Amino acid sequence: MSEKFPNSLGGKYLKEVLFTELEVKKRLGEMVFEIARDCRGEEVVIVGILKGSFMFLSDLVKFLYIQDIHPYIDFMVLSSYASSTKSSGKVKLDRDITTPLGGKWVLLIDDILDTGRTLSFAKTYLYQSDPKEIKTCVFLDKPSRRIANIEADYHCFEIEDKFVVGYGLDWNNRFRNLPYVAVIDESKLPAE
Repeated sequence: MSEKFPNSLGGKYLKEVLFTELEVKKRLGEMVFEIARDCRGEEVVIVGILKGSFMFLSDLVKFLYIQDIHPYIDFMVLSSYASSTKSSGKVKLDRDITTPLGGKWVLLIDDILDTGRTLSFAKTYLYQSDPKEIKTCVFLDKPSRRIANIEADYHCFEIEDKFVVGYGLDWNNRFRNLPYVAVIDESKLPAE
């Protein structure tokens, strides 16, 4: 994709735009039709894994509104990256949900399915609350790095093993606000 970075910071650390803002919105709209078909008539709870899922989740629930689906929305905070570009391999629950899940159709949202540890941990943890069903939905799927035995029920894009930012994804809590997805030039990042 050929898209200019909007500021000097982006030009300094970002290598290329992988998905433009328009491509993101178009694909999200298509995916919402699948989700709406599967959950229609159910009492729906959407659980977002923070911080990365916030932009994706926000746009997704707006599209669900158009489909006349009005879910409960809650968040959990899990951590495994700290300030690194590589996962520590250990998932920690930093904040739990407060919405009861018993008997409800749950859509678990994350920004990226990478090793699978975070999504697997969250899904297993939420099943302890006796939901009717849990479906998983991720913005990006990176299957080449999968360690845990989990696949997303819904995903917007599949990507190769590249470190990406934007649309909620970050490097050291930066670049989450980009409306597109870009590849980080890891050679230009400050030493950890």
